[in-house]
Amino acid sequence: MHDHAHGGEAPRRAIGTAFAITCGLLGVQVVGAVVTGSLALLVDAAHMLTDALGLAVALTASRLALRPATARRSWGWARAEVLGATLQAAVLLGVGVVVLVEAVQRLADPPEVAGGGLLLFGALGLVGNLAAGAVLLRHRSHDLNTRAAFLEVAADAVGSIGVLAAGAVIALTGWTRADAVAALVVGAIILPRSLLLLRDAVDVLLESVPRGLDVEDLRGHLLSQPHVLAVHDLHATRISSALPVLSAHVVVEAGCFRDGHAPAVLDALQRCAAEHFAVRFEHSTFQLEPPAHTDHEPGTHV
Repeated sequence: MHDHAHGGEAPRRAIGTAFAITCGLLGVQVVGAVVTGSLALLVDAAHMLTDALGLAVALTASRLALRPATARRSWGWARAEVLGATLQAAVLLGVGVVVLVEAVQRLADPPEVAGGGLLLFGALGLVGNLAAGAVLLRHRSHDLNTRAAFLEVAADAVGSIGVLAAGAVIALTGWTRADAVAALVVGAIILPRSLLLLRDAVDVLLESVPRGLDVEDLRGHLLSQPHVLAVHDLHATRISSALPVLSAHVVVEAGCFRDGHAPAVLDALQRCAAEHFAVRFEHSTFQLEPPAHTDHEPGTHV
């Protein structure tokens, strides 16, 4: 049994640091929303609360993903990072919808908002979010879980910029609807990014072909290997965002099983899968079959 725990200590430390910063900022934003009466700041605080929860999920998922394979879970907890990213994306979508609805209502009936307070708390939020984002920046491509954490912090930074802009407009012009407009902009930014993240996570859960991989191109390269006659039941998917896997039934010349060519064919197939494509399949399983074998298989797939 192989150890399929794919994780890194640095990304986990980055998520933990971002979580600590976010929790501190959450307290500041809640106080600011109460003091100023700002929807944009309240939205930022609510979003920061979901971020804190999301980062806690990300931290837990990254630790679970380290657990080794067992007799019950042959891939270990590798898929925990995808489940964590899915949960975070769903929460972000909910926040985005609530923000848009509340902002539209406030456009029709804007309350009084303290522009000076918005500037102060918006600046504090932006500094904290930039710090958390900087910690996560270099690790954002590590896996979906870390990417989700980075997107949450980045969305918060955009929210803080919106709060600052609204505070400046209100302080200079007295136009209090700027607060609702800023909230609308934040919501409009959150929703598409959340949908993209959710799409990528669902693709992994549905075991879709990894993006950027042409299955027919893959089949063609496998067929080009010496002694290979046909390839069927070809499945390319991912256990987690960083763990692509490949399996296929490969029909080879009958003589390969008599003259000892079969091991060499298998080596060539695995090298092809691991080295030739942008998606590198370190985990590949090939079932080598003689031509007559397909006659008594219960059924074959593409």
